[in-house]
Amino acid sequence: MPEEATGKTGLPSEKRNKPERPRDELGRPLPWEAENRMHLEDYDNLPIARNHELAREHARRGRWFAAHEAWETAWKQARTTDEAEFFKGLSQMGAGFVHLFRGNAHGAITLLRRAAGRVGRYPDGTRGVKTIDLAARLEADARRIESGELAPGEDATTEPLDV
Repeated sequence: MPEEATGKTGLPSEKRNKPERPRDELGRPLPWEAENRMHLEDYDNLPIARNHELAREHARRGRWFAAHEAWETAWKQARTTDEAEFFKGLSQMGAGFVHLFRGNAHGAITLLRRAAGRVGRYPDGTRGVKTIDLAARLEADARRIESGELAPGEDATTEPLDV
C-alpha cells in the first residue's frame, strides 16, 4: 500500500476553516442554495470527551459523516497527546464508512484498513472502545468489500458497530 499522505500540521484558524455548506444525509455537499439536510453539533466548542461520545452515538446509528466529523475534531483537540492517533483512526473509520455508503470501494477499503491499523495499536478498552475487536472488524469489512461480498452504495448493509 502506498505511504499515507501527510497534510498541514498547523492548528485550524478562521482563515483555514471552510464555510459551512449544505449537505445531504450522507454528508455530500449540495449546491449553496439548497436546503441543508444534515445538522451537526458544534464540535469545535465541545470538549474532547463529549465529541467522542457524540461520535460513538452517531456511529451506532450509522450516521458516519457526523461520527467522522466529531472524531476528526477530537483528533485535532488531541493533536499533542498520546491519543491523537487513536482519534485519527476512529475518524478514518467514519470516513471509510462514508466512502462505503457513497459507493467508493477504494476509499472505503483504504480508510478502513488505516483505521484498523491505528485503533488496533491501543489497549483494549481505550475510551470505552474494544480496540481489538474493532480493528478485526474493520479489516474484515475491508476484505468483504475487496472480495465483492459487501457492495458499496447507499444500500450497503453492515452489522452495527459497538464502539
